[in-house]
Amino acid sequence: MTSATHPAATGIAVLGTGRAPCHHGEILQGVFLDADGRRCAGLVTLPMADPGSTAVFTRRPDTPPEALVVVPSDRTKAARAAALATAECSGRTGAPPCGGELRLRSDVPVGLGMGSSTSEVIATVRAVADSYGLRLPVATIARLAVRAESACDPLMLDGRPVLFAQREGRILEALGPALPPLVVVGCALGGAAPVDTLSLPVPEVRDEDVRRYERLRAALRRAVATGDAHLLGTVATASARRGQQVLGHPEFEALTDIARRTGAVGVQIAHSGAVAGVLFDPAAPDLRHRVHDCLGALEAHDIPVTRTFTTSPTEENQHGPAHRGVAGETCSDTPRRPAPVPAV
Repeated sequence: MTSATHPAATGIAVLGTGRAPCHHGEILQGVFLDADGRRCAGLVTLPMADPGSTAVFTRRPDTPPEALVVVPSDRTKAARAAALATAECSGRTGAPPCGGELRLRSDVPVGLGMGSSTSEVIATVRAVADSYGLRLPVATIARLAVRAESACDPLMLDGRPVLFAQREGRILEALGPALPPLVVVGCALGGAAPVDTLSLPVPEVRDEDVRRYERLRAALRRAVATGDAHLLGTVATASARRGQQVLGHPEFEALTDIARRTGAVGVQIAHSGAVAGVLFDPAAPDLRHRVHDCLGALEAHDIPVTRTFTTSPTEENQHGPAHRGVAGETCSDTPRRPAPVPAV
């Protein structure tokens, strides 16, 4: 396509789309040592293919960069991401910076610790890049996401297990191609009330704490390498228990007792939210009965059940077509659905 006929050269609006998943809280979170021996906050999330966020960005080459419309209008982090991604893509293609319209659709519950804002931010960056005919490197997406929201989850990796420095947007360690398969019975603690992560106290981290986190990291590395769901569950439970020093969910001991009585391999929680999961090995005998008993026990303890899902990786394409097509499609704008997650 020559510059004379390129949509950007003629002022024709150009459409881009992007999608990003969410996660189901953390398997491991703490403070670790990076390759230089420096302390670094990091986490490993439990991936989910669905729900997620979709973004449609209509790039308007004949408008100034500040002419950016976001629907719904309260998505300030996504708006920052769109502006940052537009500047990044303009620099890569040589096209002048411009404005446009961003439309978001997300069914990720807010405030449960499932990465709702990061999901929208990454979908936005992918949509903007798609409107330029680009697929940005993962490291670039992570850098833009951190700039847009100060810290981000590793959703740009689409489920690959990594120890991720959420405040720096970098991978501390790639743990392997995929987590051991799991069946997760999801639930919400604290009555599914959203958690204000900014109000949570920041505990003091001692050298002894870092050594404990590093031991959990090594154990999780072995669990991924060997496909050991039981070892993964042990790590997740230990991390969840340490998280209670800050979160203090009153149902936590009941949750771990339910996991023990139903033969689960462990539990996991969102360290910055209310979502939690009871983890089962898919190869466990009488799995259906174990899950059924778990659901009944959660109900008996008034712990809201959300959904049951597996961690099997998907082949879903989260990026747009990178087609540089002319605008014409729309993406309906619906508000992010409040908690709890609907059961399936």
